[in-house]
Amino acid sequence: MKDSNHSSSDKVKVFTHINKESLQKAVKNRDIEALIKNNFRESQHYYIPAHADTVHWGFFSYKQEPLIHINSGDFATIETMTHHSGDDYERMIKGDPGAESIFHWTSEQKNVDRRGAGSTDSANGSGGGLGAHICTGPVYINGAQPGDVLEVRILDVQQRPCFNPEFAGKAFGSNAAATWGFQYRDYIGDEQREVVTIYELDAFEQRNWAQAVYNFRWTPQTDPDGVVHPTIDYPGVVVDHNTIEKNFDVLKDIRIPVRPHFGTIGVAPKEEDYVSSIPPSYNGGNLDNWRISKGGTMFFPVSVDGALFSVGDPHASQGDSELSGSAIECSLTGQFQFILHKAADLQDSKLEKLAYPLLETKDEWVIHGFSFPNYLADLGEGAQMEVFRKATMDLAMRDAYRKTREFLMTTRNLSEDEAISLMSIGVDFGITQVVDGNWGIHAVISKSMFPDH
Repeated sequence: MKDSNHSSSDKVKVFTHINKESLQKAVKNRDIEALIKNNFRESQHYYIPAHADTVHWGFFSYKQEPLIHINSGDFATIETMTHHSGDDYERMIKGDPGAESIFHWTSEQKNVDRRGAGSTDSANGSGGGLGAHICTGPVYINGAQPGDVLEVRILDVQQRPCFNPEFAGKAFGSNAAATWGFQYRDYIGDEQREVVTIYELDAFEQRNWAQAVYNFRWTPQTDPDGVVHPTIDYPGVVVDHNTIEKNFDVLKDIRIPVRPHFGTIGVAPKEEDYVSSIPPSYNGGNLDNWRISKGGTMFFPVSVDGALFSVGDPHASQGDSELSGSAIECSLTGQFQFILHKAADLQDSKLEKLAYPLLETKDEWVIHGFSFPNYLADLGEGAQMEVFRKATMDLAMRDAYRKTREFLMTTRNLSEDEAISLMSIGVDFGITQVVDGNWGIHAVISKSMFPDH
């Protein structure tokens, strides 16, 4: 069953079909009650707002009760919230009913209690921060069983506008150069520090670039339960801006290309009850690949009944490697379609033997390799901590090579020697991320090499 994340007496009930006209009106007016209570059965399109009752924070779990049950072919519009919203309350939380619900935390009430896959009795806070990302879901796909493949088409991605009238028409995101970043022990002068940079975007996408507003050094923050956080070690701590010094003179006249995407997307793994949202694996999860955006299609191997799809960790921009520890973490809304492929129908298709998250775009296939293909099984007891100590780029490259070789041999009927030659001369291997515990390398295969495709 789903964790009882908070004790609010006014539980959000999820979820229903919504027709287009009523959906548009409800979204325009931010009428969450209308989104929830209306029950129009003529459509197969669902809407899931981000709210304390529709998110799980920092973990995947097959034990969760699904928000909705849908059929193959159905659509869902899903709001996602960045876990970094608390870096600037005025710009990313104030006036936003979804954000205010999710981030509400006082000494009397913490709406989303568990944050991470760790102990609920952790001194650092429930869940221990072993997992960071706010994920909306899970969605149960009727008929999905272990051995099947779930296809998720990303039809649209939109920025979530700021609700504070002081910043009307804008959207905001946060980038953290954090302790888990690749740079942390390699500063000039060896001065270790965490620096947060706030970025501004055009909420209505009339300009396709982001600009820095200011940055600040993280200072010890005390959460409403009295726990002091000297570093960014527990998600959702709202920064007290009276304790920081803002530097507005940063990245002047630099425009960062906006390419909104979902950093965390996938299905529930079977290996453990609660799995951290940080390291990616065969089930997807925190892939942090900027290509997972509008027009892309993800394929996930199903390992539990219903698949239990969740999405979150929305990004406005990110480069390959996500070097400092985060992207421009910026809340987004996505429109998805779900297609179930049964195991019996996979033979002689690109999905045959699929055991990892595969991305397909109009022009490319993108294969995701990791230091450990399934770190939960590969590392055994203690895997969720051991993966952070044992991941290497060498291992990730080896995994990407093996997966790409199999993909080319299986789907293009190439011999091993042909596949190896083609990989060397026609496939681009890149560093997906070096900050998520289970490091990633992706292989980009251009469809243009295969005229018959």
